[in-house]
Amino acid sequence: MISAVVAAALYVAGSSALAADAGDAAAGKKKTSMCVGCHGIGGYKTAFPEVYHVPKLGGQHAAYIVKALQEYKAGNRTHPSMRAIAAGLSDQDMVDLAAYYASDSIKSAAK
Repeated sequence: MISAVVAAALYVAGSSALAADAGDAAAGKKKTSMCVGCHGIGGYKTAFPEVYHVPKLGGQHAAYIVKALQEYKAGNRTHPSMRAIAAGLSDQDMVDLAAYYASDSIKSAAK
């Protein structure tokens, strides 16, 4: 039983990583308008539904970003604003955004 759970987790992690590799960073950059209002402000904290430190996206691993967006869309993560945003994203939108935020250009722009 445990080995089946581990195998399933590895499959999901691997498919997210492969999906992130298929992203188009240039296309992702064009899709960031919904992200920059919160994630583009260094040290920003939301006030709704509670005070929450908004994480930096630039430099995150693409597979992590894809997985997080998938989890918001599926309802497994609870932040209402992110759930609403992720609900409108296609799988391609997710991998494109992830490719952009994981790219070297966004990492160097933060310096």
